[in-house]
Amino acid sequence: MGGGPQPGGGGGMSRQRVVVVGGGLAGIAAALDCADAGADVTLVEVRPQLGGAAYSFEREGLSVDNGQHIFLRCCTAYRRLLRRLGSEPATVLQPRLAIPVLAPAGRRGWLRRGALPAPAHLAPSLLRYPFLSPRERAGVVGAALALARLDPDDPALDARTFGSWLADHGQSPTAIEALWNLIALPTLNLPADEASLSLAAFVFQTGLLGARDAGDIGYSRVPLSAVHGEPAARALTGAGVDVRTRWRAERVAVAPGGLGVEGPDRRLDADAVVVAVPHDRAADLLPDGALPEPDALRRLGASPIVNLHVVYDRRVLDLDFAAAVRSPVQYVFDRTRAAGVEQGQYLAVSLSGAEREMAASPADLRRRYEPALAELLPAARAARVDRFFVTREHAATFRAAPGIRALRPGPRTAIQGLVLAGAFTATGWPATMEGAVRSGHAAASEALAARRAPDGTPVEVAA
Repeated sequence: MGGGPQPGGGGGMSRQRVVVVGGGLAGIAAALDCADAGADVTLVEVRPQLGGAAYSFEREGLSVDNGQHIFLRCCTAYRRLLRRLGSEPATVLQPRLAIPVLAPAGRRGWLRRGALPAPAHLAPSLLRYPFLSPRERAGVVGAALALARLDPDDPALDARTFGSWLADHGQSPTAIEALWNLIALPTLNLPADEASLSLAAFVFQTGLLGARDAGDIGYSRVPLSAVHGEPAARALTGAGVDVRTRWRAERVAVAPGGLGVEGPDRRLDADAVVVAVPHDRAADLLPDGALPEPDALRRLGASPIVNLHVVYDRRVLDLDFAAAVRSPVQYVFDRTRAAGVEQGQYLAVSLSGAEREMAASPADLRRRYEPALAELLPAARAARVDRFFVTREHAATFRAAPGIRALRPGPRTAIQGLVLAGAFTATGWPATMEGAVRSGHAAASEALAARRAPDGTPVEVAA
């Protein structure tokens, strides 16, 4: 892997020194690319484990994921990274898109893809979707075809909300709640009424309206740390990367001979630095002059995600996951086996765009969501809830609202050798694992190019 010039490959050149700040998916991808190209790479991560926003931890005897992270078949960069880490067998990828949708009183519907070419592959399922009227179903098909014709790169699309566009195309509040938000909320971490039309158009075109199989859903069958953090540590070490966890980067410094990453008690000198941390943290690390608008990163804002963890004394859900409509529940996942639960069933409820839930106490959330789950799952009405706890990510993603496109920086900064990575950068993707991995690849290309002069010839840097 890793074609092109090899910095350590001869000619008297010293190996390029690259420091990657951040051990999430973006930093992992960047560090592997740089190491594959022959650079001398050090990766620092403030947490005790790698994985960034997609990690797991132990609580009350359970292996708990910090959030329910899914991917799609079209997430090609993320899936390649899984193969590189050797953890693809720890995931499940549907052979064909099938989303079970639950409603109160035990009603159930499905969103499936059929055998027709895209975008008609969804039409049979949409025309049978039980939570819309016949007129709303027909209107959804027309709106989907119109959405497929939009250009996500048109700046005008980023000036308005997805919800306003849907309303202009005849979509009722019921259709938006029962269908469009089933996709918009988990992918954009905002409801349609608040999300950028540009990003929404990209999501629906890339994941559902383009290739027929693009939207097939994948998810982990084991705790996330066993998919990302532990395999990444092995792969990075095997590639020669010096991995340092519990290492807090305090700032990136510019010196006459190159760059440096300053920590509490030492400095790591480098020819190139990849800053692969969340956007608010990156804003604190970058030196003056790195970005033309220093405040742009903070103006990206944040959207929260809240997860409810509910352990029943018996099985109450016969599916691996399900969406919900006409309910405060959005998505529910069966994490029983992954968490190591031997009796009963462990369900994780994922709530995106969860500003209201962020302000609620665990007791208030239990009073609201335990009955809501019982309305969706008839078997839960007779079951006992043995454990109920809450995890919160107050800044889970950047805020994918109108105007976001102009605020997302590319990998290159104004300082030679200093580059950015992270799902917040201008990959075109929303804040997803795929966007994070793609940003890592783009950042590595920029970091490796930093060793070359404008005419393409190698630049000698003292070891």
